[in-house]
Amino acid sequence: MDAPIHPFSEIFKQLGLSDDPVEIERFIATHSPLPDDVKLVDAWFWSDAQRAFLKEAYIADADWIPMIDQLNEALHASKK
Repeated sequence: MDAPIHPFSEIFKQLGLSDDPVEIERFIATHSPLPDDVKLVDAWFWSDAQRAFLKEAYIADADWIPMIDQLNEALHASKK
């Protein structure tokens, strides 16, 4: 059985954030770039519930991991 594939915007909805493309861009622009030594899960802007979701997704090897990885890459990318 294939794992469900979630669009990138759904990770924002899952985290209780807006899944509107403009809001997603704003969130990434506001919170990036994360320093290389800061793990996504340790970023200062997550609530306890958001942080728990991110941690639990990795522990459970959940189908959210590709979107979380994409979010991690986007937030660690340098501003141009």
